Amino acid sequence: MAYKNYIAGEWRDAESGATTASRNPADTSEVVGEVAESDVADATAAIDAAVEAQDEWASTPGPERGAILRRTGSLLAERKEDVTETLVREEGKTWSEASGEVQRAIDIFHYYAGKASDLGGEVKQSSSRDTSLYVRKEPIGTVSVITPWNYPIAIPAWKIAPALATGNTVAFKPATNTGITGVRLVECLEDAGLPDGVVNLVTGPGKTVGDTLASDERVDGVSFTGSSGVGDIVYQNASANQTRALLEMGGKNPTVVCADADVDEAVDIVASGAFGVTGQACTACSRAIVHEDRYDEFVSKLTERAASIDIGPGLDDPGMGPQSSEGELSGTLDYIETGVDEGATLETGGGRPDGDGLDEGYFVEPTVFSDVDPEMTIAQHEIFGPVVAVIPVGGFNEAIDVANGVEQGLSASVVTNDLNKAHRFVDEVDAGVVKTNEKTTGLELHVPFGGMKASSSETYREQGDEGLSFYTITKTVYMNY
Repeated sequence: MAYKNYIAGEWRDAESGATTASRNPADTSEVVGEVAESDVADATAAIDAAVEAQDEWASTPGPERGAILRRTGSLLAERKEDVTETLVREEGKTWSEASGEVQRAIDIFHYYAGKASDLGGEVKQSSSRDTSLYVRKEPIGTVSVITPWNYPIAIPAWKIAPALATGNTVAFKPATNTGITGVRLVECLEDAGLPDGVVNLVTGPGKTVGDTLASDERVDGVSFTGSSGVGDIVYQNASANQTRALLEMGGKNPTVVCADADVDEAVDIVASGAFGVTGQACTACSRAIVHEDRYDEFVSKLTERAASIDIGPGLDDPGMGPQSSEGELSGTLDYIETGVDEGATLETGGGRPDGDGLDEGYFVEPTVFSDVDPEMTIAQHEIFGPVVAVIPVGGFNEAIDVANGVEQGLSASVVTNDLNKAHRFVDEVDAGVVKTNEKTTGLELHVPFGGMKASSSETYREQGDEGLSFYTITKTVYMNY
């Protein structure tokens, strides 16, 4: 089936008529569908429609906007099984992981549906008599939303829902290889009664569609999640027009295992954070920084755990699915080869698995490296695959130095029974999300999310109340009477 762009309330082919195949990463012979291969003209049309709809949507009462968001969440819930299957077949997640992601999108729409009724501002006391002083929160206008393939419905949801709740219109570009999942989300918005032009979907290459959505001077804000390299380009395009930008990018996330830690618990935490969603999460644990007194036992047990994970197509709901594309698989295998070449010890994994039909997909084995120096490539670069580098340290101070010794600062965790170390870790680690005795992945939707250093533009945060801030601007009113 060919899936079209959605512009001004109409499903349209790309101007060129071209399409791109979306293939199942577990079986590359299966074409899930064709999505529009759009270009500058299509992206411009999406912005045209969003700008045209902007004033009317901004003047729509918050409770009315919230009602549409609530219906969107309810429609997603009704269609959950179908949307989950689409996500599995396009992205490769296991059924359990994909179902959880769809539920997250449902919860986000319901959450921001409630918030839409509370948006108004606040009253302040004036220093003058006969003066009413208050602050209004108003939508910034039209926003471009550019999202990645690894969470193809949750990330669009946590960007689009607060944008709509606050009265903004949207031009939305999902990742091409998960474009059908983006279509499923927009179908729910359309069927929920969203007015024409308020959300517009355009699929296509980042160099044409993405650049246009980020650089058009009529766009008032750009919200992007993806790689640091692409994020830099988006930021440059937006800043040329002084356009507000929110960027959330990669991570090289550590879990520190202290000398007092329970090793079995630490293995559970690291394995879940490293191998869940095939390591294809910006918050995935890719470095285990382990005290030397626990190092050998930890490596042995983590190696055993990784080797025991069953691999297969996501529809079968195995322990781990494939990587999302040939490029992602190739990149992971290249990093594994580099790790071996630089002298790290490959404990398990490192290749493509054997098994019935696995050679038809982008499967890779869960991989554990030991004897990793903190300056090695696999300890410095985001791999975005199921690879964890285990680094020995002699003490807590050294562990903090190693944890902070990378360019990114997204998520970090510590495993300890020492309250002093837990508090010190929170104080001293450079990360936007910090956890104790918990995996680096997994986020609550009602609290802020974002990174530090090269992981983020550090301008705004997503989710929760702070997720509304990016989409609003403050107007201060002095009412003399």
